[in-house]
Amino acid sequence: MYEWIKALHVIAVISWMAGMLYLPRLFVYHAQTASGSQQSETFKIMERRLLRAIMTPAMIVTWLAGLWLVWQGGWMQAGWFHAKLALVILLSGVHGFLAARVKDFANDTNTKSHKFYRLINEVPTVLMVLIVILVVVKPF
Repeated sequence: MYEWIKALHVIAVISWMAGMLYLPRLFVYHAQTASGSQQSETFKIMERRLLRAIMTPAMIVTWLAGLWLVWQGGWMQAGWFHAKLALVILLSGVHGFLAARVKDFANDTNTKSHKFYRLINEVPTVLMVLIVILVVVKPF
């Protein structure tokens, strides 16, 4: 069962990360459109569907499967796991931040520039790289 749950976890992580990398990119383009325009309305639909249909369910499955793996694998005492857990909590916070920005765009109250979103787009990438290194290398 462990290998099946691990496969589910990896699939969920890939799905979650795809959204975490794509949503800020949508924000870059959305921030450059006029509120109320057809483009803006299309971005709103895309952002909402990406968040609700893919990102949030994938995050939930990632957490549930990951916690099960930690429990079954006996990883609670591993130092690398504590570091990974901290980074996944931070990544979940970024998810919450992005969800709040979806609401801002939906309400036409976004105040951030496309440059801001270009920078934010890098945060999930850096966290992902660090998490993968911790899981694969287990440096401590």
